Amino acid sequence: MPQITMNQRDKAYALLKADANNILQLIEVQIDNLMAPQCPLYEEVLDTQMFGLSREINFAVRLQLITAEEGRELLDNLEYKLSELHEAKEKEISFEK
Repeated sequence: MPQITMNQRDKAYALLKADANNILQLIEVQIDNLMAPQCPLYEEVLDTQMFGLSREINFAVRLQLITAEEGRELLDNLEYKLSELHEAKEKEISFEK
């Protein structure tokens, strides 16, 4: 197996970080538009994007392009933001009742 250079590690992490930022933008748009009717399709897109990113991260970890800790950090940040979205939705639903 060829030796992985630091440049390759940096590129891999940058690509994963960019994908995570795209998902973060989707989450933030949803938070900003809580007044809009809930869209199950949007939630499915988020779930699919999160699953895809987790698979990308798993692949990069297995190739030793990033560490498992770096991968967990990327996902943990998104999961934290997702929990904020769910809390905001719950507050919105409670407010409507």
